[in-house]
Amino acid sequence: MKHISRIFWLAALGAGILVLALHATILGALGGYLVQAGAPEKADVALVLAGDFLGNRILKAASLVHDGYAPKVMVSGPPGVYGYFESDLAIPFALKHGYPEADFLNFKNQAHSTVEEAHAAVPELRRMGAQRVLLVTSNFHTRRSGRIFRAMAPDLIFYVVAADDPYFTQQGWWKNREGRKTFVIEWMKTVAEWVGM
Repeated sequence: MKHISRIFWLAALGAGILVLALHATILGALGGYLVQAGAPEKADVALVLAGDFLGNRILKAASLVHDGYAPKVMVSGPPGVYGYFESDLAIPFALKHGYPEADFLNFKNQAHSTVEEAHAAVPELRRMGAQRVLLVTSNFHTRRSGRIFRAMAPDLIFYVVAADDPYFTQQGWWKNREGRKTFVIEWMKTVAEWVGM
């Protein structure tokens, strides 16, 4: 019995040392799983998803239009930011950064989740005749949003493009409070989607 107890504690100690030695690799892999994006491709429209209150998504989408990847940015804008639709704040933010107003389509909607956003946006994309869509969202949101939109509209081609997030990087999200919060929330949403919630 004493021998088994010693083996157990030595194994636990060895596992603990291994986890400490590899913690950055393990945490990086967990963060990296959330990110599944590629290089932009020519598309009919860039759809920027709501949920970024720093402006990184809208600026990434605007730069894609500026670089000729798509003719317009469709800006998803649910309500909820001090009584404003998010798109009503995002577009002026992009204009202040030098992008022309003609590049943007204000797509107000009532979505409160990525799934609801896809339900709202897909019919509008079809109505516009879009077949190839640049789906622009934050890096940590790319895998889940791409999966949702592709499942909702298998007839459309979605190229998921990541907008950098100042707090979330695959190899360092655990080093700041906002990165840790983002990681936990996005993993909770990912697991909830897996179990059909």
